[in-house]
Amino acid sequence: MIDKRVKDAKEAIVGITDGMTLIVGGFGLSGIPENSIAELVESNISGLTCISNNAGVDDFGLGLLLQKKQIKKMIASYVGENAEFERQMLSGELEVELTPQGTLAEKCRAAQHGIPAFYTPAGYGTEVAEVKETKEFNGKMHILEYAYEADFAIVKAWKGDHAGNLIFKGTARNFNAPMAGAGKITIAEVEELVEPGELDPNQIHIPGIMVQRIFQGEKFEKRIEQRTTRKREA
Repeated sequence: MIDKRVKDAKEAIVGITDGMTLIVGGFGLSGIPENSIAELVESNISGLTCISNNAGVDDFGLGLLLQKKQIKKMIASYVGENAEFERQMLSGELEVELTPQGTLAEKCRAAQHGIPAFYTPAGYGTEVAEVKETKEFNGKMHILEYAYEADFAIVKAWKGDHAGNLIFKGTARNFNAPMAGAGKITIAEVEELVEPGELDPNQIHIPGIMVQRIFQGEKFEKRIEQRTTRKREA
């Protein structure tokens, strides 16, 4: 029987060392691998390149790694909620590569499927296209984007089984789905870890072949980045 379980986050991140490149799931604070990030903070591993939709907030998510200067380079599509990120970027302490969100997702998906590169019109004529190969298709210019090359991908799912099959829930599916399998080793932390056969095969979003390590997280804060409500009518 295939069994990819590891005991906890500490065991899951074994092999991650200084200077490695990590792909980290989540969108804003939704669906981020909280336990794995917390363990990386405790590990004091540094010089990391992190590929993620964003950089969390000052005191949560990848923002915790930024606080301890563990991230050398950030590749993201949105970073507007993190003041420490802004400070490090403007001071030159942090290398930043901003990428159109759709391009970032596709570069992850390409890596997941073993596709080395692809053409996209997104970013042509802007700074994004500088020093990149361009080509015309059907009268429209495109730029060549290469799939990401990462040492580890770290994702978070709602449910998983011992073989690494994953099911996401709601908006927490986001970047987690194309990022699973986009690194040489994929770590999946889940809210509920079940026996093989308990997941409905028709509901599985990511097959276990994409995952090398899986563990059940101890707790998930699931913090909301910005909560907007309306006043109750009298």
